Amino acid sequence: MTQAVHEAAFMLIEGYAVAEPQAPTAKPAEAPFRLQIAPAVNAVVIVAHPDDETLWAGGTILMHPDYNWFVVALCRKSDPDRSPKFFRALQSYGATGVIADLDDGPDQAPLPAQEVERTILQLLPARPYDLILTHAPDGEYTRHRRHEQVSQVVIDLWQSGVISTRELRLFAYSDDAGRRLPEAIRSAHDYRTLPEKVCREKYRLVTEVYGFDPESWEARGMPSSEAFWCFKSPSALQSWLDRSRRQDESFGSV
Repeated sequence: MTQAVHEAAFMLIEGYAVAEPQAPTAKPAEAPFRLQIAPAVNAVVIVAHPDDETLWAGGTILMHPDYNWFVVALCRKSDPDRSPKFFRALQSYGATGVIADLDDGPDQAPLPAQEVERTILQLLPARPYDLILTHAPDGEYTRHRRHEQVSQVVIDLWQSGVISTRELRLFAYSDDAGRRLPEAIRSAHDYRTLPEKVCREKYRLVTEVYGFDPESWEARGMPSSEAFWCFKSPSALQSWLDRSRRQDESFGSV
Protein backbone atom coordinates (compact mmCIF):
# COMPACT_ATOMS: atom_id res chain seq x y z
CA MET A 1 0.00 0.00 0.00
CA THR A 2 1.49 3.32 -1.00
CA GLN A 3 1.88 6.43 1.13
CA ALA A 4 -0.70 8.20 -1.04
CA VAL A 5 -3.25 5.48 -0.32
CA HIS A 6 -2.62 5.72 3.43
CA GLU A 7 -2.95 9.49 3.41
CA ALA A 8 -6.08 9.32 1.30
CA ALA A 9 -7.63 6.82 3.70
CA PHE A 10 -6.75 9.10 6.59
CA MET A 11 -8.31 12.12 4.87
CA LEU A 12 -11.55 10.29 4.11
CA ILE A 13 -12.46 9.98 7.78
CA GLU A 14 -11.46 13.48 8.79
CA GLY A 15 -14.59 15.51 8.01
CA TYR A 16 -17.71 16.06 10.02
CA ALA A 17 -21.36 16.64 9.12
CA VAL A 18 -23.34 19.82 9.66
CA ALA A 19 -27.12 19.91 9.57
CA GLU A 20 -28.30 23.13 7.92
CA PRO A 21 -31.11 25.07 9.65
CA GLN A 22 -34.55 25.06 8.09
CA ALA A 23 -35.52 28.10 6.04
CA PRO A 24 -37.19 30.70 8.30
CA THR A 25 -40.94 31.23 8.04
CA ALA A 26 -42.97 34.35 8.75
CA LYS A 27 -43.85 33.04 12.20
CA PRO A 28 -41.34 30.34 13.15
CA ALA A 29 -42.41 28.05 15.94
CA GLU A 30 -38.82 27.85 17.14
CA ALA A 31 -35.65 29.81 16.62
CA PRO A 32 -33.45 28.43 13.83
CA PHE A 33 -30.69 26.17 15.05
CA ARG A 34 -27.58 24.49 13.72
CA LEU A 35 -26.71 20.97 14.83
CA GLN A 36 -22.98 20.43 14.62
CA ILE A 37 -21.23 17.12 15.16
CA ALA A 38 -17.83 17.53 16.75
CA PRO A 39 -14.93 16.44 14.53
CA ALA A 40 -13.04 13.31 15.48
CA VAL A 41 -9.69 13.61 17.24
CA ASN A 42 -6.76 13.47 14.79
CA ALA A 43 -4.04 11.51 16.59
CA VAL A 44 -0.58 10.51 15.38
CA VAL A 45 1.93 8.01 16.76
CA ILE A 46 5.53 8.58 15.60
CA VAL A 47 7.87 5.69 16.43
CA ALA A 48 11.21 4.29 15.41
CA HIS A 49 10.07 0.74 14.66
CA PRO A 50 6.98 -1.21 13.72
CA ASP A 51 5.83 -2.78 17.03
CA ASP A 52 6.78 0.30 19.11
CA GLU A 53 3.29 1.69 18.59
CA THR A 54 1.89 -1.51 20.13
CA LEU A 55 4.37 -2.02 22.97
CA TRP A 56 4.20 1.55 24.29
CA ALA A 57 0.78 2.83 23.20
CA GLY A 58 -1.25 -0.13 21.94
CA GLY A 59 -3.69 -0.04 24.83
CA THR A 60 -4.28 3.68 24.36
CA ILE A 61 -5.01 3.19 20.66
CA LEU A 62 -7.38 0.31 21.41
CA MET A 63 -9.28 2.34 24.03
CA HIS A 64 -9.89 5.19 21.60
CA PRO A 65 -11.34 3.59 18.45
CA ASP A 66 -13.17 6.86 17.72
CA TYR A 67 -9.88 8.70 17.11
CA ASN A 68 -8.42 9.04 13.61
CA TRP A 69 -5.15 7.21 14.29
CA PHE A 70 -2.20 7.60 11.91
CA VAL A 71 1.04 5.75 12.70
CA VAL A 72 4.48 6.70 11.36
CA ALA A 73 7.25 4.08 11.73
CA LEU A 74 10.69 5.23 10.59
CA CYS A 75 12.55 1.92 10.12
CA ARG A 76 12.12 -1.53 8.54
CA LYS A 77 10.15 -0.75 5.37
CA SER A 78 12.34 -3.25 3.48
CA ASP A 79 12.04 -5.89 6.20
CA PRO A 80 10.00 -8.67 4.53
CA ASP A 81 8.84 -9.90 7.95
CA ARG A 82 8.17 -6.80 10.05
CA SER A 83 6.80 -4.45 7.39
CA PRO A 84 3.69 -6.46 6.40
CA LYS A 85 3.03 -7.24 10.06
CA PHE A 86 2.98 -3.51 10.76
CA PHE A 87 0.14 -3.00 8.30
CA ARG A 88 -1.78 -5.98 9.69
CA ALA A 89 -1.47 -4.42 13.15
CA LEU A 90 -2.83 -1.13 11.78
CA GLN A 91 -5.81 -3.02 10.35
CA SER A 92 -6.51 -4.47 13.78
CA TYR A 93 -6.48 -0.96 15.24
CA GLY A 94 -8.60 0.50 12.45
CA ALA A 95 -5.70 2.90 11.87
CA THR A 96 -3.74 4.05 8.83
CA GLY A 97 -0.03 4.74 8.57
CA VAL A 98 3.25 4.67 6.70
CA ILE A 99 6.69 3.17 7.20
CA ALA A 100 10.16 4.35 6.14
CA ASP A 101 13.55 2.70 5.84
CA LEU A 102 16.01 4.59 8.03
CA ASP A 103 19.10 2.60 8.95
CA ASP A 104 18.46 0.27 11.88
CA GLY A 105 21.68 -1.71 12.02
CA PRO A 106 22.81 -3.41 15.22
CA ASP A 107 25.59 -0.88 15.79
CA GLN A 108 22.98 1.91 16.15
CA ALA A 109 25.19 4.40 14.36
CA PRO A 110 23.85 7.93 14.92
CA LEU A 111 21.83 9.35 12.04
CA PRO A 112 22.00 13.01 11.03
CA ALA A 113 19.11 14.84 12.70
CA GLN A 114 18.29 16.41 9.33
CA GLU A 115 17.70 12.96 7.82
CA VAL A 116 15.33 11.92 10.61
CA GLU A 117 13.52 15.27 10.39
CA ARG A 118 13.19 15.10 6.62
CA THR A 119 11.81 11.56 6.80
CA ILE A 120 9.18 12.47 9.40
CA LEU A 121 8.01 15.49 7.43
CA GLN A 122 7.80 13.47 4.21
CA LEU A 123 5.62 10.83 5.87
CA LEU A 124 3.46 12.99 8.11
CA PRO A 125 0.43 14.60 6.42
CA ALA A 126 0.85 18.37 6.76
CA ARG A 127 -2.01 19.46 9.01
CA PRO A 128 -2.62 20.42 12.63
CA TYR A 129 -3.16 17.52 15.02
CA ASP A 130 -4.97 17.13 18.29
CA LEU A 131 -2.54 14.59 19.74
CA ILE A 132 0.93 13.26 18.95
CA LEU A 133 2.48 10.32 20.81
CA THR A 134 6.18 9.52 20.52
CA HIS A 135 9.28 8.31 22.36
CA ALA A 136 10.72 10.08 25.40
CA PRO A 137 14.24 11.57 25.31
CA ASP A 138 15.71 8.61 27.23
CA GLY A 139 13.72 6.00 25.31
CA GLU A 140 11.83 3.26 27.10
CA TYR A 141 14.69 0.92 27.95
CA THR A 142 18.49 0.78 28.05
CA ARG A 143 19.06 1.65 25.32
CA HIS A 144 18.03 2.18 21.72
CA ARG A 145 19.51 5.21 20.01
CA ARG A 146 16.76 5.38 17.36
CA HIS A 147 14.09 5.90 20.05
CA GLU A 148 16.12 8.75 21.53
CA GLN A 149 16.76 10.38 18.16
CA VAL A 150 13.11 10.21 17.10
CA SER A 151 12.08 11.81 20.38
CA GLN A 152 14.54 14.68 20.04
CA VAL A 153 13.55 15.43 16.45
CA VAL A 154 9.80 15.41 17.18
CA ILE A 155 10.36 17.69 20.17
CA ASP A 156 12.45 20.08 18.04
CA LEU A 157 9.83 20.13 15.28
CA TRP A 158 7.07 21.00 17.76
CA GLN A 159 9.08 23.63 19.59
CA SER A 160 10.04 25.30 16.31
CA GLY A 161 6.43 25.33 15.09
CA VAL A 162 7.07 23.10 12.09
CA ILE A 163 4.48 20.59 13.30
CA SER A 164 1.37 21.58 15.22
CA THR A 165 -0.56 19.66 17.86
CA ARG A 166 -2.80 20.58 20.77
CA GLU A 167 -1.00 18.01 22.95
CA LEU A 168 2.27 16.09 22.81
CA ARG A 169 2.64 12.92 24.86
CA LEU A 170 5.95 11.13 25.43
CA PHE A 171 6.06 7.45 26.39
CA ALA A 172 6.89 7.14 30.11
CA TYR A 173 8.67 3.85 30.85
CA SER A 174 11.79 2.75 32.69
CA ASP A 175 13.81 -0.45 32.97
CA ASP A 176 15.89 0.80 35.92
CA ALA A 177 19.04 1.06 33.79
CA GLY A 178 18.53 -2.43 32.36
CA ARG A 179 17.97 -4.20 35.68
CA ARG A 180 14.38 -5.24 34.84
CA LEU A 181 11.86 -5.27 32.02
CA PRO A 182 10.36 -1.89 31.12
CA GLU A 183 7.48 -0.71 33.31
CA ALA A 184 5.17 2.28 33.06
CA ILE A 185 6.28 5.09 35.38
CA ARG A 186 3.62 5.54 38.05
CA SER A 187 4.58 9.17 38.68
CA ALA A 188 4.07 10.14 35.02
CA HIS A 189 1.43 12.72 34.13
CA ASP A 190 -0.90 10.01 32.81
CA TYR A 191 -0.67 6.46 34.18
CA ARG A 192 -3.31 3.79 33.77
CA THR A 193 -3.60 0.04 34.15
CA LEU A 194 -5.11 -1.44 31.00
CA PRO A 195 -8.46 -3.23 31.27
CA GLU A 196 -8.05 -7.00 31.03
CA LYS A 197 -9.78 -7.20 27.64
CA VAL A 198 -7.53 -4.47 26.21
CA CYS A 199 -4.43 -6.13 27.65
CA ARG A 200 -5.37 -9.46 26.05
CA GLU A 201 -5.80 -7.81 22.65
CA LYS A 202 -2.49 -5.99 23.01
CA TYR A 203 -0.78 -9.28 23.85
CA ARG A 204 -2.44 -10.89 20.81
CA LEU A 205 -1.04 -8.17 18.58
CA VAL A 206 2.46 -8.73 20.00
CA THR A 207 2.43 -12.54 19.78
CA GLU A 208 0.07 -13.35 16.90
CA VAL A 209 0.22 -10.36 14.57
CA TYR A 210 3.87 -9.43 15.10
CA GLY A 211 4.69 -13.07 15.81
CA PHE A 212 6.91 -12.73 18.86
CA ASP A 213 7.38 -15.92 20.87
CA PRO A 214 5.69 -15.87 24.30
CA GLU A 215 9.15 -16.17 25.87
CA SER A 216 10.61 -13.30 23.84
CA TRP A 217 11.65 -9.99 25.38
CA GLU A 218 8.78 -8.26 23.57
CA ALA A 219 6.09 -10.62 24.91
CA ARG A 220 7.47 -10.78 28.44
CA GLY A 221 8.14 -7.06 28.52
CA MET A 222 4.81 -5.92 27.06
CA PRO A 223 3.55 -3.41 29.65
CA SER A 224 0.09 -4.09 31.08
CA SER A 225 -0.01 -0.44 32.16
CA GLU A 226 0.71 2.57 29.96
CA ALA A 227 2.03 5.99 30.95
CA PHE A 228 2.83 9.29 29.28
CA TRP A 229 4.43 12.63 29.98
CA CYS A 230 1.81 15.10 28.69
CA PHE A 231 2.31 18.65 27.41
CA LYS A 232 -0.15 21.23 26.08
CA SER A 233 2.53 23.73 24.99
CA PRO A 234 6.19 23.74 23.93
CA SER A 235 7.00 25.98 26.90
CA ALA A 236 5.56 23.42 29.34
CA LEU A 237 7.64 20.73 27.66
CA GLN A 238 10.79 22.85 27.90
CA SER A 239 10.23 23.48 31.61
CA TRP A 240 9.91 19.72 32.16
CA LEU A 241 13.07 19.03 30.13
CA ASP A 242 14.99 21.61 32.14
CA ARG A 243 13.83 20.11 35.46
CA SER A 244 14.70 16.61 34.29
CA ARG A 245 18.15 17.76 33.22
CA ARG A 246 18.80 19.41 36.58
CA GLN A 247 17.70 16.26 38.41
CA ASP A 248 20.00 14.12 36.28
CA GLU A 249 22.90 16.46 37.00
CA SER A 250 22.10 16.38 40.71
CA PHE A 251 22.04 12.57 40.78
CA GLY A 252 25.26 12.45 38.80
CA SER A 253 27.08 14.63 41.31
CA VAL A 254 26.20 12.41 44.29
